[in-house]
Amino acid sequence: MKGELLKRMFRAIASSDAEAIDKLMYLVIEEERRKGHTLLADQLENITKNSQKPPQTSNKTTPPTPPISESLQSLQGLSELPTSKRFHLPLVTVIPREKLRHHIILPEQTEKRFQRIEREHAARDRLAHYGLRYRQKILLYGYPGCGKTLGAERLAWNTGLPLLKVRFDAMVSSFLGETASNLRAVFEEAAKNPCLLFFDECDSIAKSREDVQEVGEIKRVVNSFLQILDEYEPSSGLLVAATNLNKSLDPALWRRFDDIIEVPKPGEQELRTILKQTLSALELGIIDWPRILQKMDGFSAAQAVLAAQDAAKRAILEREDLVIQEHLEEAIAENTW
Repeated sequence: MKGELLKRMFRAIASSDAEAIDKLMYLVIEEERRKGHTLLADQLENITKNSQKPPQTSNKTTPPTPPISESLQSLQGLSELPTSKRFHLPLVTVIPREKLRHHIILPEQTEKRFQRIEREHAARDRLAHYGLRYRQKILLYGYPGCGKTLGAERLAWNTGLPLLKVRFDAMVSSFLGETASNLRAVFEEAAKNPCLLFFDECDSIAKSREDVQEVGEIKRVVNSFLQILDEYEPSSGLLVAATNLNKSLDPALWRRFDDIIEVPKPGEQELRTILKQTLSALELGIIDWPRILQKMDGFSAAQAVLAAQDAAKRAILEREDLVIQEHLEEAIAENTW
């Protein structure tokens, strides 16, 4: 905690200024989250929630500082989010922090690259002091079901940024120039508030301009997307794009990103961890792990989770709290596609 903030905290406590103490507590939480100490920040926030008292009447006209969990309220009001020009549909969806899935099992090297993004974001002010910019624009690619969307949610959770997911159903329009206009509105809004702007299935607006099957409007959208990406420099946010079809992306798109990460299929070690974590609420019987992992060769992370959940359901429906080899083998066979 910075010395000045600590002195202000002690002065507020000494003078029994409850309002000032509340504000300073939330400043401390914000500072810890910026440093990347998300677990500590969450614990401190829970302490403040559990100890909150009913508000007392006061003659002061200044409204109290809202808690961190309410600080995104202006973003979550759909009327204040960017909307499509013609039909006024929201162009983004705000994913509440409590709904972010942030536990993801990755190979060691991929995990290190995610951690590097989070560490650079936490140290962005120190990096800027030396004329360096943290990684702001990230492209995730890989086989379906391997954790690209989950990776974006994990980055939002660990950086403390609200996650704004772009709605392509509202953005893409058949009217000339409207898609590019909607796209620019999203970026302009994201630049106003620190957030993680997430383009899932970004290939829908970034397909190669060399594809002869694409019409001229799509090529104009790609041109606009590339130009806006060049201009976009969030002060403390992130932009994350994800695709399963990396080979169909326009070649010029790749150099617009600060980091490009492949999210691969899980190996044996990751598959075993996924199974054990998914089945952690139940007891495991004697499992022939080499045989199980051999049968799961080529599984995506999503397939592994589904197989584990199906095995758990079998055990529960048979009125047992024990998952056995047979449950897993049957579930794996049904989820092999």
